[in-house]
Amino acid sequence: MLPNRSRLSVLIFLVPPLLLYAVAVLLPILQSLFLSFFQWDGVTDMQFVGLGNYIYMLTGDTVFWTAFLNTLGYLVICLILQLGGALLVASLLTMLRRGRELVKTLYLLPAVISTVAIAFLFQRIYSLEPAGLLNRGLELIGLGGLQTAWLSDVGTVLAAVSVPEGWRFTGLYMLIIYAALLAVPQELEEAAKLDGASWWQTFWRIKFPHIRPVWITTTIIATTYALRGFDIPYLLTNGGPGQASELLTTYMYKTAFTSTDYGYASTIAVFVVIECLVAVGLILLLLRRKADA
Repeated sequence: MLPNRSRLSVLIFLVPPLLLYAVAVLLPILQSLFLSFFQWDGVTDMQFVGLGNYIYMLTGDTVFWTAFLNTLGYLVICLILQLGGALLVASLLTMLRRGRELVKTLYLLPAVISTVAIAFLFQRIYSLEPAGLLNRGLELIGLGGLQTAWLSDVGTVLAAVSVPEGWRFTGLYMLIIYAALLAVPQELEEAAKLDGASWWQTFWRIKFPHIRPVWITTTIIATTYALRGFDIPYLLTNGGPGQASELLTTYMYKTAFTSTDYGYASTIAVFVVIECLVAVGLILLLLRRKADA
């Protein structure tokens, strides 16, 4: 549909980022796929093991399955905080008359703060001795019995490492959803109000169908990023205590750089890529099926 000159211009602008994507993303994935069929410590000669790494990962590695289940729990908590919080704040912002820019800036700040700084911040918040913000707050409202070492308690550590990640990107997704809500035609909302529709009916029947494409894209971004989450959990607990907060990414990192088993670490990396692709497929299938219904 484009004239030849336009096609050439588009091609010229697309080639550099596509080459960068191929070198920075596709090439490492192919390298990991290649290494996953070998046993290699990074020094000695590689030994071909075929599907041996995959068979061991799926049938003989209990730590892998613990990390996989932890990753799913981590994903659920992050999505609830990020998407739920982003949608709530964005909806409230559309009704706010003053101070919108200040609120947006405050919510966006965590996304531009260093992950190391965020990890240190939440270490102080979760601290038991001396009492951090969370434990001190529980004491002030009469719930001192709930005080615990949040990062050392097996029952709370997974949620404790998930909250910082969820809090970090809520503002970013809020801005995306807020921009989509502003694009909803005002006349449709006014017509719904004249017909006696409630706030929820207006949102669910009018606003949400219009922002559904943006919602799908945002959900995919949040899901894939959470499945690849590494830095904050690693800095806070390094997967501990035990494997209570071990994620696939932290387990992969330790397998490669602590156990120096680069072949098996590459196998886990390939699984993470497949996991992300499956998650994207499920999101597209579920949300688009609801849209068609």
